[in-house]
Amino acid sequence: EVNTITFNTLISAFEHSGDWEKAMHVFVLMAQRTVEPDTITFSAGISTCKKDGEWKIALDLLKRMRQSTVQSSNIAHNDVIRVSEKSAEWELALHIFNLAVQSNLKPDGFTFNAAISACEKGREWRKAMQVWSMMVQCKAEVGPMTFGSVISACEKDGEWEQAI
Repeated sequence: EVNTITFNTLISAFEHSGDWEKAMHVFVLMAQRTVEPDTITFSAGISTCKKDGEWKIALDLLKRMRQSTVQSSNIAHNDVIRVSEKSAEWELALHIFNLAVQSNLKPDGFTFNAAISACEKGREWRKAMQVWSMMVQCKAEVGPMTFGSVISACEKDGEWEQAI
């Protein structure tokens, strides 16, 4: 019997082979067979898109995930933030970050780091400092990458004193 686990395995295989188009076709097959995607299905699909820089499709999958009865995950949000950041869509990355913060999810160090990195790439040092402040308040794990991104965001805007 073909079920969600079968389709999840197929999407993961396409993720590993780097074929996002085939992974997205699996969602069509699932709908045709009335098999409901779960958190793993959406997360694997989003991860496939992240690897190939397909931010629009990753965003669409996240929207579908949030509109469904499926529980959202930090992993899915983090991956959409990352693909947005890498695609120079820093405003979208911050929007997804804010969605994660406002939902029942508890943003982790990866969530905050991705948002700070997006601010850095967008040359938004004030927003990077705001995310940093939230990170400290939430007691999320801070690492060298966090410090590097905050310092770089300030430096790129000529605000290196702010990083001190």
